[in-house]
Amino acid sequence: MRYSAALLLFSASLTACLDSPDDWAIPPDEAIVNFAMEDAEVVDQQLVDPPFLPSHEQLASGPPRVVRIRMEIVEREVEIAPGVFVWQMAFNNHVPGPVPVVFQWDWVDLTLVNGTTDTIRFGAAQNQLQHNVDFHAATGALGGGELTLVAPGQEVGLRWRAVKAGFFVYHCAPGGEMVPYHVVTGGNGAILVLPREGLRDGSGDPVRYDRAFYFGEQDYYVPMNPDGRTSKRYGNFVLQMGDMLQVMRGLTPTHIAFNGSYGALTADTRLEAEVGETVLMLHSQANNPSYPHLIGGHGDWVWPYGKFNNRPDEGLETWDVVAGGTAAAVYTFRQEGTYAYLNHNLIKAFLYDAKAFIHVTGGWNDELMTNSFGARPVAGN
Repeated sequence: MRYSAALLLFSASLTACLDSPDDWAIPPDEAIVNFAMEDAEVVDQQLVDPPFLPSHEQLASGPPRVVRIRMEIVEREVEIAPGVFVWQMAFNNHVPGPVPVVFQWDWVDLTLVNGTTDTIRFGAAQNQLQHNVDFHAATGALGGGELTLVAPGQEVGLRWRAVKAGFFVYHCAPGGEMVPYHVVTGGNGAILVLPREGLRDGSGDPVRYDRAFYFGEQDYYVPMNPDGRTSKRYGNFVLQMGDMLQVMRGLTPTHIAFNGSYGALTADTRLEAEVGETVLMLHSQANNPSYPHLIGGHGDWVWPYGKFNNRPDEGLETWDVVAGGTAAAVYTFRQEGTYAYLNHNLIKAFLYDAKAFIHVTGGWNDELMTNSFGARPVAGN
């Protein structure tokens, strides 16, 4: 009887704890939510090429703003691996596209330009196809896709309010089979919508970062030559489409890369940090799942699905990116060395190129790791 009574008391206490309100979440400020757009300051944001982010504040210092950005779509031919050429659909002439940074409840005022073709072989010419953009962070009209369809040589304006905080994919979505074709040729990127109070850890305490890197993972479906090493080549983005759609129907990528091409974040661009610095690691995959892992480090705090109004998880070794989704994590580096940040589907990391290197300087701490003895013959042999 005593055991049963104690068990019932424990169960009641546990139920009370589980039913208690979550004091981690911060209710929205009605004055911010209802702030009139006509009273908002208008600011221009200069976008930069990934893996870097525009200069930005981590805490909102005033009421919501209208943040103006410009993105130009470029159809271009790029050598993504030795002897492998792809006609890409690139936002701001980069795969992945740039990362605008705004705060929750700001307005994003986009000018989208369907611009020029930039090729290795043929010089500059007009784009061939209609394009648009679907922001997963936006509300209504297919994420803006219905309102942004532009033919070559046109531009269009779209203004939308960032009502959710997090890291969100955007991509081209002109309809039908054109949607996957544009996405797997590089027509995707992500936008960072920060909470107005900044990032917080699982206890609700502030999280600040010294650097931020964006890892845009791209799967390609390239029509290859019989030698299996080099690709077929085409005169423009349209001529490539039929053969590429056939490869896409097999659902197996021929190439996978961070930042658009092989070696982009292991050789071409050097990512650097110092011991003691906290790095915000942002990851997106517009078409396939991924499993980020930092070899030699962790996710000190990881926000599920890259959404900052969810309580973050602590101390993860590997985390999830769903198809068409993102992840966000911070890590404070403690040791000098070269760290590999990669998709822990290791086939995609090493047989393809879903990886990046982060070079960390600032000294080594033997208390965290050292050899107890060096390599030697096995004792007793």
